[in-house]
Order: sequence, then C-alpha cells, then structure tokens
Amino acid sequence: MPPPTAASTRRILYAGFATRQHSGGVHVLTQHVQLLRAAGEQAWLWLPDGAERPGWFDADVPVLFGDRVPVGADDLLVVPETPTVQGLDPAPGARTVIFDQNHFYTFAAGVPGDDFPGWVRPPAMWAVTAESRDVLAAALPHLPVALVPNIVDGDTFTPLPADRLRVCWFPRKRPREASLLRLLLRNDPRSAGVDLVEMVDLPRADVARTLGTATVFLALGHSESFGLPVAEALAAGCLVAGYDGGGGHELFDAPGAWRIPEQRPLLLRDTVFDLLARSGELAGVRAANREWVLERYTRERTAGALLAAVAEAFTRPGEATEATHPAAWLDTLGPQFTAWA
Repeated sequence: MPPPTAASTRRILYAGFATRQHSGGVHVLTQHVQLLRAAGEQAWLWLPDGAERPGWFDADVPVLFGDRVPVGADDLLVVPETPTVQGLDPAPGARTVIFDQNHFYTFAAGVPGDDFPGWVRPPAMWAVTAESRDVLAAALPHLPVALVPNIVDGDTFTPLPADRLRVCWFPRKRPREASLLRLLLRNDPRSAGVDLVEMVDLPRADVARTLGTATVFLALGHSESFGLPVAEALAAGCLVAGYDGGGGHELFDAPGAWRIPEQRPLLLRDTVFDLLARSGELAGVRAANREWVLERYTRERTAGALLAAVAEAFTRPGEATEATHPAAWLDTLGPQFTAWA
C-alpha cells in the first residue's frame, strides 16, 4: 500500500446499510473507507437517517447519516448494485460509481433499459472478481468496469487447535438444500464422533473460531460474485467441498477445494466423509489452502486497485447536487430478493 499523501478536500461517499449482524458486503465498504483514509482521501460510509452505527464496525470508520446529503462537484459517490433502479438517479449530475459486489444482483430492482441505469451522467462500475468484471463489461459495454478485488483477513481467520473432526456450513443461501444436507450428514453412520455445525446469525468472531477448528467447510453459495465465506474458510485452513456459486469459481482453484456439481447432495455428502477420513494425510493441503488464498487476496493488492479505480473515476465529470440514499428504493427488491440474497 502506498504511503499516505496530504489529506484531500474532495470526498468519497460510500452508500451502505447498518446491518445488525456482520455483513460481508458492508464490511468490504468499511475496508475501502479505511484504505482510502490511509491514502489521504476523505472517505466516509453514508448510512440512512435513523440508522444506528453497528457495533461490529471498526472504530476508525467515519460515518455520515441522512436520507439526503449534498454532494460537491469535486466529490465521488459510490453506491451498491442493489437497489439500482432504471431511470432513478440517486444524485443527478454527480460523479458516481456503482460498486457491484454481485453481478447476479445488478438488475434485482427490475428490467434494465438499453442505457442502464439511465442516469444524468453514466456511472463507472467496480467489480470484485475477474468473472464479475467480464460479465458486467459484456452486459453493459457502455460503462467502464474496473476490478477491485476483495481482501481476505488472515489475522481473523486462522487455524486453531481442534480435538475432533468438524464440518460447518452457512445455510442462508440454500435453506432448503441445507436442511436436506443436514439430515444426510447426521443420519450417516460415518458422522459418529463428528461435530456438524450450522452457522446462523453468528458474530464474526464466532464464525472465525468455528472455521478455525473445522476440518471441512461445506460451501453452499448460490449466485455468487466471489464467495467470501469460502475464502475465509481457506484462510482458516479448512478443506472445502461444495458449490462455487458461479462467480466464486476462482476460489476452487485452491489446492484443497472440491467443486461439486449442482443438485448432487449425495455426492457432496460422500465427498465430505471422504475428506474427513483422509484428514490426516491432507494436513499439508489444509496449510496450502491458507497460503494460496492469502497470497492472492492481500490488502496491498486491493489498495492498489482501489486507488487506481478512484483515480480513473475522478477523471470523469461531476457537478454539485443532492444525493438520495439508495435505501429509498429498497422496497423495489421485494421479499423474494431479500429472502435469498
């Protein structure tokens, strides 16, 4: 990461949400704010009026509150891909970026027009994986798309001592299939003496402890752009088996990750028990998983890509205006999106 420069007077405002539990997507926004602040930029996380600062935010992440905020001609507004509504400009005339953390969610608020998103000034776009960048560039060739990769936190997610075999997973993206897999694992005689841990609404520290003591992480991602839980499981030294979710396929290039075809629950079950049976001989592979992911998703790489993307965004024109927080359009997503996203 480059050394800090003199503090800038221009602002970079990230529109985000105050989730009660830790959110991987919002956490990425806070990381961007921290990286930009360290480089001398006046970066802020912008939360809607009435929100409370979540307790899981780091203390050095500054927050603005308000349903509407003024945006200067020298400022940059960064908004999430959801809810981006065709023709509803959150800051008419402003210099904007859509930070697209999941290309599958880009049009969650409705069918796009040919000029998507139909704003006064076309935004730039940032993506978190090469797959996502390439998909967005092909779908929206009139918008520039930059790659700003995620950071994988190897300090928080690290192997810990364990006295027994453990399998863990998140059910949120595939609740029905997770219920089926839970029974398949529990009812198999090979599960004797194995901890089966379903992680639901756990604080981040508890997730890190669970992954750090797990032997196998069951990947149940769906419609992913990256798949941060898989990356964190690799950093924690887990063997990984399951679904890459599409955009997360790059993570399954890790030495100890087994990609399973969709809708093959028995194959997934048998792969998990095979890995448990071979866990001793695969100890070196687990260590290689951690080394592999931490070599690729570093703070320095993200900082360099982010600063380059910001520099490019500031070459685009902008004018002073008033911005509306994207929370104003959350109701366009509907219960189906919020239940499965």
